[in-house]
Amino acid sequence: MENGGSELKPMDSEQLRECGHRMVDFIADYYRTIENFPVLSQVQPDYLRNLLPDSAPDQPENLEEVLSDVQEKILPGLTHWQSPNYFAYYPSNSSIAGFLGEMLSAGLNIVGFSWITSPAATELEMIVLDWLSQLLNLPEQFLSKGNGGGVIQGTASEAVLVVLIAARDKVLRKVGKDALEKLVVYASDQTHSSLQKACQISAIRPENCRLLKTDASTNYALSPESLQAAISHDLASGLIPFFICASVGTTSSTAVDPLPALGRIAKDNEMWFHVDAAYAGSACICPEYRQYIDGIEEADSFNMNAHKWFLTNFDCSLLWVKDRNSLIQALSTNPEFLKNKASQANLVVDYKDWQIPLGRRFRSLKLWMVMRLYGSEKLQCYIRNHINLAKHFEELVSGDSRFEIVTPRIFSLVCFRLKPVDNDEDKCKKQNHELLDAVNSTGKMFISHTVLSGKFVLRFAVGAPLTEEKHVKEAWNNIQEQASKLLGVHAG
Repeated sequence: MENGGSELKPMDSEQLRECGHRMVDFIADYYRTIENFPVLSQVQPDYLRNLLPDSAPDQPENLEEVLSDVQEKILPGLTHWQSPNYFAYYPSNSSIAGFLGEMLSAGLNIVGFSWITSPAATELEMIVLDWLSQLLNLPEQFLSKGNGGGVIQGTASEAVLVVLIAARDKVLRKVGKDALEKLVVYASDQTHSSLQKACQISAIRPENCRLLKTDASTNYALSPESLQAAISHDLASGLIPFFICASVGTTSSTAVDPLPALGRIAKDNEMWFHVDAAYAGSACICPEYRQYIDGIEEADSFNMNAHKWFLTNFDCSLLWVKDRNSLIQALSTNPEFLKNKASQANLVVDYKDWQIPLGRRFRSLKLWMVMRLYGSEKLQCYIRNHINLAKHFEELVSGDSRFEIVTPRIFSLVCFRLKPVDNDEDKCKKQNHELLDAVNSTGKMFISHTVLSGKFVLRFAVGAPLTEEKHVKEAWNNIQEQASKLLGVHAG
């Protein structure tokens, strides 16, 4: 074969070796030059249709030609999440260890829906989630040796959906399936929108999804008093409260709900208590941040995304439950063609019964490799470095009288904005929106926004694997420069 030639076989070991080396070189070159790209893609909608043919080729094409098109046509249309100047939303971590695990998983290409389809895939997942459970100091009930255990979902959206379905079916077995329209879900108005989608999918009535108002007085955390009042009101109305979703590190501002108090309310009312720590859960491997999941002992389920801030390539969302049978009863199917001795004898875990789809990838490989090739101490240092960089950015913002910090920084997200002039919030919102657009249009960096108590707020989230102090300083200089242009004054 020459240059990836036109006779590429579906799977030939020598061709794989040659093409694989070429692909690794391409990806390595991408990371070496990643800062040359605008962080936020600058293309216009439908740009790619004008660059690619209207139909697929009839004959094989050359690998080099395909990679050339990736370089010239695909990369300009990407927003570069791994750029050291990416500060938007939350991070989606990549790493050499995560990449190697992903490569190995793709190469082996097993479909591990039950133990018998590849015993190592199931057993490694159980072991590696036990490892991380211990690193997080989760209660023993979440370990696989008992009635609970961990499972890798695709995203936190899938995690909350499967536990909501499990909780729904558990309560309906008790009160009767005709009571579905009476079931009520509770969370704060800062909770990720995936909860609302999960309610839609699981047939919880939209008006029975209580997103309770939060404000700056509690740093946007859910108030136990407002939760108890809402539950009491619904009970008096003949409704059935059954599910509480608490957040540790909300999307807008990293608010942390008070788990101990919420857990007591859930326990007193025999409700399922789910804790969503998709972003901030990774920080809790550091002893000094473990306090933010104190109260987790009352939770029925806990979720964090290793693909956000734990150097594990997307997708890898970790879900632990205390009672695996609740998931299995709600999600299990057992057609004849999947029956086998090990499963029939209840000797093994079949992860197909812990998730929505049947098929599943060998995702534990990359998490296992991350934990082995970096080790817990280096992973803790990685998290602490990002938090220190965010603290440095916070100090830079605080040193400029034109800006203000909107909410207290807890982890590696800083929420800030240009201050209003003469208390004119409408003008302030417009100016901050214009500043966001100006900063992102430079291509030098990418930040995102949220709205808190009606205020348009800029979000600066540190967490890309390549980000260093110099990138944070350059980002702040860019923000100041664009603010000076916008405000029509010279930088102080």
